[in-house]
Amino acid sequence: MNETIRIAMWSGPRNISTAMMRAFENRPDAAVADEPFYAAYLAASGLDHPMRGEVLASQPTDWRRVVDGICGPAPGGAAIWYQKHMAHHMLESFGRDWMAGFRNAFLIRDPASVLASYAVRRGDVALADIGFVQQRELFEREADRLGRAPPVVSGPDVLADPEGVLRRLCAALEVPFRGEMLCWPSGRRATDGVWAPAWYDAVERSTGFAPPPPPRPAIPLPDDLRRVADQAQPHYEALAAYRLA
Repeated sequence: MNETIRIAMWSGPRNISTAMMRAFENRPDAAVADEPFYAAYLAASGLDHPMRGEVLASQPTDWRRVVDGICGPAPGGAAIWYQKHMAHHMLESFGRDWMAGFRNAFLIRDPASVLASYAVRRGDVALADIGFVQQRELFEREADRLGRAPPVVSGPDVLADPEGVLRRLCAALEVPFRGEMLCWPSGRRATDGVWAPAWYDAVERSTGFAPPPPPRPAIPLPDDLRRVADQAQPHYEALAAYRLA
């Protein structure tokens, strides 16, 4: 029996990470996992997120148990196990050696756009909340291990050319592209995290990747969020230089 291909897609919040999860879940050869470290992150950090109690009750809160699960048998014996991960969930106390058994990829979006969307759901936002520093650290760790840059895709690039970018991503991950990745039935999934009611309203209505928004001037942000965006920008640019455009 062939060993399961495990894909870890590292994103930050308010990107198209759930739509990407939908794309892979619609493949007949794939299973997915939705942010398996979320409860462990909330338990260790003490942060207050929407539906915190429900999240803590729905997943293991010990990162070691999470690793045991995501490195165990794939659901249904799937040939591909795509796992959606938030980079900011990987606190410094969480081990990372398990990543060597995965094909790691990185999903990025510019900080101003992330913050404009994220601040609607959570009022106070710090740099650590949006994952750019952690994403760069994970990217550099994986690049050092591989001796080359791991795959990087930009959310806006995917929306502009879903098939083209997904074909390049699949090639970089050494899995075949499947046309089923381009559309999916609307609605909620049993595989969605329990937090879906707080975050997934748009993707639940979707049946594919939305068209990209029209070009617009620089996003205006209040001063506190602009400072966070400016701090995140160098980390975003470090990864954007390698994106599969």
